[in-house]
Amino acid sequence: MENCTQTSTDFILLGLFPSSRVGLVLFILIVSIFLMALAGNLSMVLLIVLDAHLHTPMYVLLSQLSLMDLIYISTTVPKMASGFLFGNKSISFIGCGIQCFFFLTLGASEALLLMSMSYDRYVAIRCPLHYPIRMNRRVCALMILGSWALGAVNSSVHTVYILWIPYCRSRAINHFFCDVSAMLTLACIDSSSHEYTVFLSAIFFLLFPFMVIVGSYGKILLAVYSMCSREGRKKAFSTCGTHLTVVTFYYAPFAYTYLRPKSLQSPAQDKFLAVFYTILTPTLNPVIYSLRNREVLGALGRMTRRICSL
Repeated sequence: MENCTQTSTDFILLGLFPSSRVGLVLFILIVSIFLMALAGNLSMVLLIVLDAHLHTPMYVLLSQLSLMDLIYISTTVPKMASGFLFGNKSISFIGCGIQCFFFLTLGASEALLLMSMSYDRYVAIRCPLHYPIRMNRRVCALMILGSWALGAVNSSVHTVYILWIPYCRSRAINHFFCDVSAMLTLACIDSSSHEYTVFLSAIFFLLFPFMVIVGSYGKILLAVYSMCSREGRKKAFSTCGTHLTVVTFYYAPFAYTYLRPKSLQSPAQDKFLAVFYTILTPTLNPVIYSLRNREVLGALGRMTRRICSL
């Protein structure tokens, strides 16, 4: 085992892109996607906050999803891009801890929020008469606060641990952000007990919410199947299918990364899978959940007319 050293507390993020022309093309692509995600999610947050017609539980949850995605993608991509562009791939010990905290908080909080959103849709379609009671403002606020709080508590546990353990001479993290699993491989001590904690967190924050979401949409589809309108069934199946596809894009690579056995782990594969849940999903969410929605498009039209009339 390598000896511990205190000569430098900085970590080195090896990044996502190779130092070649292909890497430059990928860099431009990722930065373009990042800018699209910023524009889409910021637009959704502002639109829902400013338009009184969208102050309902469904859209309040959507605004929180966009806010989470906005911060989530900003936690990893700017540092990764600057490291490739300027060649400075180092990140301070405290900076790595901060990045890890925000990444884990937002990742877990979004997983719980997506579960809350599926419950909201389930109640709206299966129990429309009970919707004002089951999804009132208090319940909606508790869902949001609970998602943020549980995500922050889970993140604090893992962040404190990675800041506490000693690291060996090699401080090169084979990832494009400060990932807990990648950092544990650099530890000078046996971290198998904490790896088990990471596994349990993945079950609670990823596997369990995903099962609830699939179950909720399954019941929604059963209810939709009994609808008389063929056009209504077609639209509902299309919407549910699209939502499930995006949810799977988020949960499946995330869960596979943290739940698979250590013997099957591969840094290159982890980085590839991380692109789905850290970059692609935050970009797709505002398009799939909001911008294809008639009420959101109507609110966007009203806001555009209001701006043009100034």
